[in-house]
Amino acid sequence: MLTSTLLAAATTPLQWSPTVGLIIVIANIIAIAFGKSSIKYPSVGPALPSANFFGGFGLPALLATTAFGHILGVGIVLGLHNLGRI
Repeated sequence: MLTSTLLAAATTPLQWSPTVGLIIVIANIIAIAFGKSSIKYPSVGPALPSANFFGGFGLPALLATTAFGHILGVGIVLGLHNLGRI
């Protein structure tokens, strides 16, 4: 019963497009800016090859902010898809 209810509520599948990629990139930039202002020790841990290119982040901070950016971006993409905007 639950499976049939979930299948009935499903929408059309979302195809990747440059718009989806752009939304994810912008979400990652926002997440990195948020992380830059809120992470207390951003350079702790293994250093990246070009720290200035990555905003002075260490590897753990970079992975954390980009993971958050992807989660944020996927939420935006799925929300816009559900509204019929993309």
